[in-house]
Amino acid sequence: QVQLVESGGGLVQAGGSLRLSCTASGRTFSRYAMGWFRQAPGKEREFVGAINWSGSSIYYADSVRGRFTISKDNAKNMVYLQMTSLKPEDTAVYYCATDSQRYRSTVPLVGNDYDYWGQGTQVTVSL
Repeated sequence: QVQLVESGGGLVQAGGSLRLSCTASGRTFSRYAMGWFRQAPGKEREFVGAINWSGSSIYYADSVRGRFTISKDNAKNMVYLQMTSLKPEDTAVYYCATDSQRYRSTVPLVGNDYDYWGQGTQVTVSL
């Protein structure tokens, strides 16, 4: 069974930065794309960004492109979401997820492409 755990969330002022981390047991990240999603209260889950299995391609949602950076450390089986220039509208529970398919050629952009999810970590951006 694959289990993912996010960490690094917290309270930060607008314009600040946070780095979220995600690690997993039962699956080697180097073989799978990894995605980040977020969900604010009363809203649908939203795609944030994802990195393909090789790390050669990364795609971000328009709302975060230029501010957020996804990276992987295959040796540590970790994936990161570096968030800068945070805005109040970034406030949400952030989830990491792993692709359901090994070595997918494209960057998976929808939640249905992912089969395992972490428990989420809260990010709150204050004014």
